[in-house]
Order: sequence, then structure tokens, then C-alpha cells
Amino acid sequence: MTEITLALPFALPPPELAKDLLRALKTPALATLLSRHSALEYSLFDNNARVLPHEAWLTRALGLGNGAGAPLATACMRGCGLHREAEQGHWFMLQPAYVQISRTHFLLTDLRNLQLSEADSRGLYDIARPYFDDIGQPLLHGAPGLWFMRADDWAALDTASPDAATTQSMGDWLPEGDHARAFRKLQNEIQMLWHEHPINEARQARGLQAVNSCWLWGGAGPAAPSGQVAIGGGTAWMAALAAPDLRAPTAQQLIAKPGAVMLADLIAPAQVGDWADWLARMQRIEQEWFAPLLAALKDGRIGSVKLVLSHRFGTTTVTSSKLAQRKFWRQPSLNSLLKQP
Repeated sequence: MTEITLALPFALPPPELAKDLLRALKTPALATLLSRHSALEYSLFDNNARVLPHEAWLTRALGLGNGAGAPLATACMRGCGLHREAEQGHWFMLQPAYVQISRTHFLLTDLRNLQLSEADSRGLYDIARPYFDDIGQPLLHGAPGLWFMRADDWAALDTASPDAATTQSMGDWLPEGDHARAFRKLQNEIQMLWHEHPINEARQARGLQAVNSCWLWGGAGPAAPSGQVAIGGGTAWMAALAAPDLRAPTAQQLIAKPGAVMLADLIAPAQVGDWADWLARMQRIEQEWFAPLLAALKDGRIGSVKLVLSHRFGTTTVTSSKLAQRKFWRQPSLNSLLKQP
């Protein structure tokens, strides 16, 4: 049987807004896939995992573990052409960041908002790299806003993904473990190196956020991915995990060659609570994905469609088949999205 798995991070609306948001959605294909299913499962997600449900799912889909900690760094390195380096030692992703400071807490802002260009990323990297060389933890530039740091003795460090930490009090999400203090020292040094640097002054003059900190996460050893996932609408690290021909997937591509795909379009608006944008993006996904997949399912071009819909606290997984679509007595409805874990 040919199965397509479509993972949609933050496609589950927050419970307190779910009824109003679903009332505004006009997604008949999604409603049909949800209602005429062959399997439906709700699952809670461990809030102590320090990653988000879709990041754990992606880790498992790539064959890189059970999802705990999202050990994705060396897989991303391979996607950036750093194959030889990825085979040696333990690496982390180190991402430039903007931290908002208030009187009561520090807030890690969404890294997507940095809009970091190749020139700015390279410039900040060149400033920081000598410090990493001095402490014996090599730093490599993979892509704008996506760097890699080798730290073999930090392998047990418990880190959090930036999307898990975004919009939360940053102190609760900093690395934990024996080398947590060493990371905080490194982070402070980098912050001082970049403070009031001309690159940041020029960014602020252009109306962009200053780069005033960095985020460490995704530590991994040399293991290479054994699975493959197409990824659309993602950040630099997500793009690095997808094969070059699978970084802007279409429903037609997946119908022709079934597999797994994750669409990251809904993450940014959901993180900041821009629900008008979230609704607009859901409508676009209806036209570009749900409707073509439903048509292909009904006419037998694919065997089944599995939807993996999540938010910060859990996942709803729905599978539909051609046979399930014959359950005409089940009226299309989005009510499955209300019955959240």
C-alpha cells in the first residue's frame, strides 16, 4: 500500500480558541479526511522533553532515535555539505538569536524574525570563531543563522529547541547538566563580542533586530539518517534535513512518489498568536494539499493518507483510506480537532 504522511505542526488550534477558529475555516477536504477515517489517535506530549511534538516526530521519521532531545545537528551538517566533519565527534547546532530583556525575565524571540542574511551571518561568525578555536570547540558555518559547534565532552548536555523556548521565559529552557555553566560562560562571551558591533548597528539602522545572543541545541553524534522526509516552509535547519529536491514539495510530487512530508507554514503565526495569518495559511494548505490528497485517495492513486496534526502539548493522528472514504454516513466535520489531548 502506498501511504502519504503529512505532518502539520500547530495545525491543532489552542483549545480556548478552537471553536471560533474552526468556525472560520472553510476546509471541506480536511473535514472529509478527518471524519471518514480508518484510525484516529490522540496523544499527550511530555512537556519535559524540551522539544516540540513535531520535532520529536521528525527525529523518529529520519531514524535518529525516539525523539528525545531531537539529536539533529549532524544530519543538518550533512545537508549543509559538511559530511566529513559530521562523521567526527559530537556536534551541536549554535544559532544566532535575539533575546528580549525585561525587568522580570529574558525572552528568546522567534529566530525566523532575525532575517539573517549570508553577509551578516558570516560577519558575526567570523567575529566569534576565534573564541571557539581558543577554547578547543571548533565552530563551522553551515548556512545563514545555522552554525555547528563541536563539543565531545558536552554530549550529555540537555538542551531545548529554539521553537520550544520561544515565547517562554528563557531561564526555564537553558541547557542543563554538568556543562551548563560552561555554556552560559560561552554565551556571555559571545554576547559581549557582538554588543554594539557595527554589524548590529547597521542591522538596527535597517529596522532589523540586533543579534545579541546564541542558542545551543540538537546535539548529535555521527549517526546518519536512515529515513527521508520532504520539508516545506521551514527554517534553515529544516531545509538542511530535506534532500535538495524535497525542500519545496508539492502534493503532486508526493502523490507521484509517496512518502512523508512536514509543512512548517503554521509554526510562525501560531507561536505569536497571529490567528488571521494562521487561518489564511490553513486555507492555502486546503487548496494545495488536502484537496489534491483527498482526490488521489478517492481515485486510488494512493493507498492512504496519514495526518499528524500537533501543537505544543500533543498530537492528533488521523489515517484515511479509499475504503474509509466510502463511509458516506459520516458527515464531513472538523470536530476531531476539538477533541484534543
